[in-house]
Formats: sequence, C-alpha cells, structure tokens
Amino acid sequence: MRIIITGSPGTGKTTVAKALGKSTGHKVLNEKQFAMEKGIGKWDAEENELVIPLQAFASEVNKLLERESKVILEGHLLCELRLKADFVVVIRVHPEVLEARLEGRGYKADKVQDNVFCEGIDYCKKHALRNYGNEKVVEVQCGKSIKETKGNIIRGLKERGAKI
Repeated sequence: MRIIITGSPGTGKTTVAKALGKSTGHKVLNEKQFAMEKGIGKWDAEENELVIPLQAFASEVNKLLERESKVILEGHLLCELRLKADFVVVIRVHPEVLEARLEGRGYKADKVQDNVFCEGIDYCKKHALRNYGNEKVVEVQCGKSIKETKGNIIRGLKERGAKI
C-alpha cells in the first residue's frame, strides 16, 4: 500500500510515519530527504528551508510510487500534489499546541503564525480532499502518544477499506 502522511509542520508526521512503517513493514521516506537525494530544489538561506518545485518533485515521486508497493511518504507539501497513492493521512493538532511546538523548535514568529493559521483553516485537509478525494483521505487528530496516533491512523485506514 502506498500511503502519504501530510499535515502542518509540527503535527508529528515524521515520528508517526516512522512508527507506522516499523509496525507495518513499509519503507518510510521524508519529502525533503527524497527531494535532496534527487537533486530537486534549492536551499533558501534566508528562510532556512528547501524550496521544492512541485511539478518536478511530483514527477519523481510518482516514479517511485509506481515501483514501490509498500511505502509511506511523509511531508507537509504532499497535500498540494496529486500523486499515485492509495491513501492520504492528514494529521491534525490544535493550533495552540502547534504554536507551542513550533516556538519550541525555534521557528521565526512569522513562520509560526503562517503554520498556525494554515492549521486553523484546514489548509492541508482541504487540499488533500481536492487532490485525492474523500474516499482516500483519512483525517487523524494527533493523539497523546505516538502509539495512540498510529492506532488512530490504522483504524482510519481500515475504515476506508485498507488491508493493513
């Protein structure tokens, strides 16, 4: 099964994807690492982030998804693309919790507010539904633990008919 895990920065995508991959035997890939390995994107020193051209990135990701049958790809940009995935998990967290997490990571104030705003208006969920359709999208609240969040994802996938 090809699973995408997306959501705002700070929602727990990377941690939960690793835990889910370990328990299901899926290969886990991070969007930034994948882009850097493929030489896609340029580093923006001022913003301290990798700027990824979405069309070139989508093309490379779809090539990977055609080859791999058990893969989890995680990253916040993935909601904006239409990829050859079986399911898309959108991880959510309360905006106040997200704000505290991002501040704790040392994000600049404007980046914190941009991401909190996006979480508050359901940015990732709306884009995921538009690009993948309701039948493929599973929305999950970040739980009190990684184990709880992972369990919520597995339940949500099974409700959509996934054999996991």
